Amino acid sequence: MKYLNQIEDLSHDITAMIELIGSFGKDPAGGVTRFLYSTEWRQAQQRLKQAMSEAGLETRFDAIGNLFGTLRGSSTASSDTILSGSHIDTVGNGGYYDGLYGVVGAFLAVKYLKERYGTPRRNLEVVSFAEEEGSRFPYAFWGSKNLVGTARTDQVENICDAEGIQFVDAMRESGFDFRDPSEPGRKDLKAFVEIHIEQGSVLETEHKTVGVVTSIVGQRRLSVKLTGQTNHAGTTPMGYRKDTAFAASHMIYEIISDAKASGDPLVATVGKIEVRPNMVNVVPGYAEFSVDIRHTDKILFDAFTNRITQKLHDLAAYHGVDITIERWMDEDPVQMSDQVIAAIETSCKNLGLDYKVMHSGAGHDSQILAPFVPTAMVFVPSRGGISHSPAEYTEPMYLAAGVKVLVETLYNMAYQE
Repeated sequence: MKYLNQIEDLSHDITAMIELIGSFGKDPAGGVTRFLYSTEWRQAQQRLKQAMSEAGLETRFDAIGNLFGTLRGSSTASSDTILSGSHIDTVGNGGYYDGLYGVVGAFLAVKYLKERYGTPRRNLEVVSFAEEEGSRFPYAFWGSKNLVGTARTDQVENICDAEGIQFVDAMRESGFDFRDPSEPGRKDLKAFVEIHIEQGSVLETEHKTVGVVTSIVGQRRLSVKLTGQTNHAGTTPMGYRKDTAFAASHMIYEIISDAKASGDPLVATVGKIEVRPNMVNVVPGYAEFSVDIRHTDKILFDAFTNRITQKLHDLAAYHGVDITIERWMDEDPVQMSDQVIAAIETSCKNLGLDYKVMHSGAGHDSQILAPFVPTAMVFVPSRGGISHSPAEYTEPMYLAAGVKVLVETLYNMAYQE
């Protein structure tokens, strides 16, 4: 494919479209915030729909807001669909590339294939998933879980965002609703290929152009809530206190210490802490913190989670505070499809790209689809390994390289025998 060598033109198209869609939710201070079912999210999805329609793709939203753009196949194999895409929702004040690059890359890949090779044998479809991050509501992968039929209504119908807005109200205000549970799942999906920024520093450090992802870490997120006794900071002796800030700090120290002792690739993070009443002269009687645990091995993953859970209960008893632990995300490690991995590796070799076979330390929609559809991922380097930040950045030449791999892979899957 001679046109794939036109890196500069491809780079320009990718960056221009990322900047266009990134303008929805752009923060004047830098970065972007585009939460599920927000005004910015609706505007971005509609602008993507417009671009897909203008490129000659059939466009539609499903019940909950996933956006699809389809290039229909021509042969008897046109009942088969090759899917590619990612998500457009972001974390608060996040970067431009996380998720959006995969949607833009998939769209441009299919657009270029249509322009240069016409109608494929199998359907090519671009998806912009409604949600992946879990940033607005305490539920992640809403878009991809609905696609494969594993989303549960009872897990979202009573949740709300930080402003108290109910999930269901936000969804319906955006013009969407729960999918019909009697509707059969899709049987036409034969492969899913997702391109994504790495969100780490491995590729940059090892000077690799792309990564071929063979597995995605399991991910668990816990909310730990401690209730002690709010009291006067001057008149309450140290031995009489039920100090939730002290208890939480002790627990956090033990979590991180255990994770460090366990070694790579296990990681544990406490990224959110809340203390009440949060006053300088009051012993705090309530504390809440998050725990994010990730590992590629399910047995070791389970062992660490169980060990930490027991340790937290023991420490709560030691400090004389009550504890509740809510596990609101629970995703096991997932292996990618050997067949799709091989197809991506072949594309990398055909294009003469220096690539690395690797696992993903971040969660992605691919881990939701993989148990149901043959799936694999392509990574491109992240400058400094930074992501979920306004400083998130990938060089245009690497963005183009990832799309070139995707074009080659989709061509072989959808146009060839």
